[in-house]
Amino acid sequence: MAATLELKYFNTFWLKKIKSITNIESVTPIVATNTAVNTASIDITDTTDKLKIGPGQTVTNLTNTTSFATGIVTVISRNNLNVIVSTPALSTTSSDQTAAASTTLTLITSNTDIKVGMSITGTGVTAGTYITAVVSVGTIFTLNQSATIGATETYTYTQSINITASDNLTFTGKAGLADIPQGFVSDNATDWYEEEARIRGGYNNTTVDFGVKAYLVEENPNQQHRIAALIYSGLYNSRTGVNNTNQFSVGTDITKSADPANGSIQRLYSEDSNLIIFQENKVSRALIDKDAIYSAEGAAAITSMPMVIGQIIPYAGEYGISTNPESFAVQGYRKYFTDRSRGAVLRLSRDGITEISSYGMHDFFRDQLSDINLIRAVGAWDNHTKNYIISLQKPDTVVDGVTTQNFKTLSFDEDVKGWTTFIDWQPSYGFSLNNLFYTFSIGINGALYQQHKGSYGKFDTTTFDSSVEIVLNSSPSVVKVFKTINYEGATGWELQSMVGSSGDVTLPIGVYQPQTTLAGLEGALFSNNFKKRENKYFANLINNSASTAGEIIFGNSMTGIKGFFSTVKMKINNSLPEHQTTKKELFSISAEVVESSY
Repeated sequence: MAATLELKYFNTFWLKKIKSITNIESVTPIVATNTAVNTASIDITDTTDKLKIGPGQTVTNLTNTTSFATGIVTVISRNNLNVIVSTPALSTTSSDQTAAASTTLTLITSNTDIKVGMSITGTGVTAGTYITAVVSVGTIFTLNQSATIGATETYTYTQSINITASDNLTFTGKAGLADIPQGFVSDNATDWYEEEARIRGGYNNTTVDFGVKAYLVEENPNQQHRIAALIYSGLYNSRTGVNNTNQFSVGTDITKSADPANGSIQRLYSEDSNLIIFQENKVSRALIDKDAIYSAEGAAAITSMPMVIGQIIPYAGEYGISTNPESFAVQGYRKYFTDRSRGAVLRLSRDGITEISSYGMHDFFRDQLSDINLIRAVGAWDNHTKNYIISLQKPDTVVDGVTTQNFKTLSFDEDVKGWTTFIDWQPSYGFSLNNLFYTFSIGINGALYQQHKGSYGKFDTTTFDSSVEIVLNSSPSVVKVFKTINYEGATGWELQSMVGSSGDVTLPIGVYQPQTTLAGLEGALFSNNFKKRENKYFANLINNSASTAGEIIFGNSMTGIKGFFSTVKMKINNSLPEHQTTKKELFSISAEVVESSY
């Protein structure tokens, strides 16, 4: 017969689907189909009685009544024809033999609780060892495999059921409350539903009587996706203990719709008494717990009204967050995000929406954000450097088994109103807390890292070199020869490349090497490294260009490189120990130039 149970669930309106539980007083024995030794898994024949087996029932072997030794074996779970049972009986004792590999176990003190099928664990015993026969009750036993049993060592014997295929089993009793309903496997033919009888599902609340209940069947159920609408729940008050956050009453007006023509709502941000709404093609704000009445002149008068979300007012400008809510970052009253549809990086502040990608990087962001391969635009505010970090990420490429990450990570500095640096690092997420900057890296087991801590140029677990690239362009209309280069800053910088507008290139110039001997000074004169004079570093430029048609003198036979301007890239190796803990600044770069002869 079916059992009637009190469902102990609070604050729920859902129907409870539970498994029918039957008390098994006397049933036809169920036949085992496997030999179950040193295991807790039993396979049974396919009969209708299988549906009566559930967690908490007691298992008895009618064929071999001593197969379970001491203790009660109970059902843990059932999955169709497989039953998992408990193995509760434990026993410990000491051996009485020298340490030697053997399949015989001899005990010092008799222990009649030890039965065939019990597993044995301890020093010198391989996993999966169990007792296969009793030679002398309580003292001498045979093992299924050889074990090195030590003299006076203590071993533990765990009850493992000992069932032979075709043994007759009975399952009696019913499940305890702890096993309802999670321990039961669904059988659609016998599942049944029980409706919550207590009002609002509260503990000890008033129950409704049994009888006919009115209900309405929706002949054509329809589903609607309101991608541009908001909905809010009941109140939450921690002081009074009111928590109605799971209540969405259809009898009250609890929705607010933005213009669906602007696309779906991608992100919400609450700021003071405003709710900022980011749609794909528009950014709007709505007052919280109040509304605004606008005069004929357009001035707004704030009024207090019983409204959760007031009128939705769009910000000026046809900008949105597209489908990249992960690009959002906030610091103070400034909000940063990207609009992929318009190829722009934006800042929302007190003066409205500003396109910060137009600060010298309009072409770059237009091309990057319009790339169809772009999959993520991760934004974060770095409170340590006071920069907005944006990482534009594309799928990795694999060539000849080598994986290459495709991304561009940049930082924007409000103090200079410009994009100050590229970063050789791909964050998955980032945030600031207590003036510290943290990032997650999915590629490194989802680990959390604190940045700007420890070695310079180190992000997550990788140390990168630092480089600075500038353009030298004095007298823009004159073709020049760049003869030398010098910089002001710390020791350790090297010239990685210098390319003139004519296509001429120079040899790289190594870092300054201090000399303490006369031979060293003489050798340094002919080395292609920076030299130091009056705390400035300088070097001659050696042309390394290939010959072109009509050239008579080229390459290192020439002094310097020609061109209207030249592009210089300076680099410092952050992997060197002396560079990891000492700041290496670069203040200025300049070159000696003369007017070209042509």
